Amino acid sequence: MNTAVADLRTAVAARSPIDEREADSVVRFVGALDRLAAPFDEAADPTHVTGSAIVVGPRGVLLHRHKRLGIWMQPGGHVERGETPSEAAARETVEETGVSVAHPPAGPRLVHVDVHAAPRGHTHLDVRYLVHAGDVAPAPPAGESQAVSWFTWTDAVAVADPALVGALRAVRALGAAPSG
Repeated sequence: MNTAVADLRTAVAARSPIDEREADSVVRFVGALDRLAAPFDEAADPTHVTGSAIVVGPRGVLLHRHKRLGIWMQPGGHVERGETPSEAAARETVEETGVSVAHPPAGPRLVHVDVHAAPRGHTHLDVRYLVHAGDVAPAPPAGESQAVSWFTWTDAVAVADPALVGALRAVRALGAAPSG
């Protein structure tokens, strides 16, 4: 197991799950990491790691309506070669929303783990990181969902995909989410 995978395994195993869904996801995630030869490579196995961002800023929580799934969710996606999941989370946020983000000054902060079914028979081992954005309007590029918005805490929980609600609660518990 390479260092990046070992570090991720340690971080995921150390999570204090916010709910039953995350507790189950932690167990499934660690088990998958222990069996996968190349967990960051989406072409190596239908089960693979993805990186997502819970974006908070002065305007609230940033979500986008997924263009194929039609649900409001956090930005995120596949890990590219040579990239860590936290780097993928930040890159995907810019690609999907046009909003630049930064990890906290102390470094990437894992705030949630979710294992879920994905298109094409894949299973995503999704690690979700807290990132911060400035007071900027979303500017998604052509080809990405144009439905990208800042939400108050209450509104984000109300519209978000149910699989995301635990992550939003985890961020709110950190005091990192906006009020409202």
